[in-house]
Amino acid sequence: MPTPTQTSTETSTPATPPSSTQRLQALYTGVLFDVMRGMGHQDFVLPPSIRPLNEGPKLAGPIFTVEGQTGENFDAHETLLGWTGLLSKAPGGHVVVCQPHNDQIALMGELSAETLKMKGVLGYLVDGGTRDCQFILDMDFPVWCRFRSPRDIVGKWLPKAFNEPISIGGVRIRGGDYLLADRDGVVIIPGDKVETIVNEAERALGVENKVRTEILAGMDPQQAYLKFGKF
Repeated sequence: MPTPTQTSTETSTPATPPSSTQRLQALYTGVLFDVMRGMGHQDFVLPPSIRPLNEGPKLAGPIFTVEGQTGENFDAHETLLGWTGLLSKAPGGHVVVCQPHNDQIALMGELSAETLKMKGVLGYLVDGGTRDCQFILDMDFPVWCRFRSPRDIVGKWLPKAFNEPISIGGVRIRGGDYLLADRDGVVIIPGDKVETIVNEAERALGVENKVRTEILAGMDPQQAYLKFGKF
């Protein structure tokens, strides 16, 4: 006698939609710039002097801001307490963005990078210096900076604010904003607009792919531009 077909009562778990960080990782700064310019945004690209130690990987994620102050008479113990406190406050799943107001000392090093990486921090960007560069490259922790120096923070620098608005090169950055950095540079995305901007950037990327397909198939570039309104 045939066995009746059994109907499974198991239900599949819906796939978790990709996060804003994951979606940004799939984009590039050029398409974000085009989209944000078209939406009327201004002053959202960081200065080209801020470059990655490693030119390869992208860096994307929500931002945790740090602002600091320089002094000549800080106590060494006080500055190390302040720095380790910064490391303690840095949240996993974020990119730490630091405005140190300093042009001489390193605001990242080997042990600090190791600590942040172990905490799940996605990367570190500073409008200033870093050191121990080869060690940081070897551990594959993303660091973006403006210069390199063996000088450290001891007796010279203290953090003064966390997750408060900062400014780098005329770009206003708030805690909770997002960042995408690649070989072309760094774009800051307002946290309250990230969903809208990413949606539009993904749409623009789809149009670019259609233009590319037509060009590779032999279409004249001007005809492709007139057809799709993008090039």
